[in-house]
Amino acid sequence: MPSSRTGRPPVQQRAVRRPAAPRAPRENPVRRLHTRARRAWDRPLTAYYLILGGSLLITVLGLVMVYSASQITALQMSLPGSYFFRKQLLAAVIGGILLYAASRMPVKLHRALAYPILAGAVFLMALVQVPGIGMAVNGNQNWISLGGSFQIQPSEFGKLALVLWGADLMARKQDKKLLNQWKHMLVPLVPVAFLLLGLIMLGGDMGTAIILTAILFGLLWLAGAPTRLFVGVLSVASLIGVILIKTSPNRMARLACIGATEPRSGGADCWQAVHGIYALASGGIFGSGLGASVEKWGQLPEAHTDFIFAVTGEELGLAGTLSVLALFAALGYAGIRVAGRTEDPFVRYAAGGVTTWITAQSVINIGAVLGLLPIAGVPLPLFSYGGSALLPTMFAIGLLIAFARDEPGARAALAMRQPRFGRKRGAGGSAGPRRWNTMRRRVSAARSSGER
Repeated sequence: MPSSRTGRPPVQQRAVRRPAAPRAPRENPVRRLHTRARRAWDRPLTAYYLILGGSLLITVLGLVMVYSASQITALQMSLPGSYFFRKQLLAAVIGGILLYAASRMPVKLHRALAYPILAGAVFLMALVQVPGIGMAVNGNQNWISLGGSFQIQPSEFGKLALVLWGADLMARKQDKKLLNQWKHMLVPLVPVAFLLLGLIMLGGDMGTAIILTAILFGLLWLAGAPTRLFVGVLSVASLIGVILIKTSPNRMARLACIGATEPRSGGADCWQAVHGIYALASGGIFGSGLGASVEKWGQLPEAHTDFIFAVTGEELGLAGTLSVLALFAALGYAGIRVAGRTEDPFVRYAAGGVTTWITAQSVINIGAVLGLLPIAGVPLPLFSYGGSALLPTMFAIGLLIAFARDEPGARAALAMRQPRFGRKRGAGGSAGPRRWNTMRRRVSAARSSGER
């Protein structure tokens, strides 16, 4: 080490410390999460992914629960344990084809199908009341036998018919600026809806009639019906509903079972409602395990249809039921977004009608299982057993997917998608100039410049 003139080693100079830059204030984790959620929600394809992913998850989970909840019922009927599951799986495959077809149809074709579907639904619903053709199930004359073990419930297709036809009707009247007149807002929408309701009530299916009424009010609300008109139609519908309930001992008994905790409450037989609560209560947080339900062993009627949510709560617990509720909430929220962002009147009415249909039916079914609403006998959409309910619902989901894809932002995002690797096709399907991936371009450039 070199020394200084005094013979002492040189003193090393200390580096001057720079003042540390002030740290940025840490962002609140809750606010950061909220910001990320808002950004994700504002993306153009969010509604598309929510509708597609949510509906598929509900359908797959429903297939699993149908298999679990229906085994005992099938064995009690001297049938194979997978009997109901196989029928539901077949309906899901056919429904998947309908969903794909509806998601690829243009809006003009959807509007063109409105009148044929309505005419077919009315014809089949009238055919139900013909002796020898229609058949009764659980006291309701709403079924047509297709031979063997296959049946069809035309009233389920009446929901889809009302949505498509009502959306097309209101869109055409809005284009002609006729919806500011109450006559054009009510006629012929309300008379046709009452025709469908009358055909359904001839068979005694009050639950499906409530869903159709909800769709009617959803269309009127989207059309901007004035409050007095809305209240007037609601009053008439409520009066008819009260008369139908008062004149039916069975419906009065169902009202008496709301909030019941004993199988015999207020002189009414509340066995199904109470055992649905028992199933939910015994599930705990994470449930007793898939397939380990006790209530499905003959204690809970309709375990795989109207009360499949109760079996889900028993086997998958609170976590499972909250997951199902979250999926339905995401599906409903995405439908509202599609209806709110479009500029096409038909898309707005149709998307709003489908969202009202699925949301109202889910609330009525789950509310009955929880003991908060009377048992209406409607299935949980996409989840409960029943091909007649699954097919039109999956077609309606295909409508929402088509509408979500047709949003201006979503259409542009889908058009910008290009494959990252390999060659790309030119216009018209002909092979254009070769465009290799990034790594190949770098290698070619390196070789041409003499790099090794």
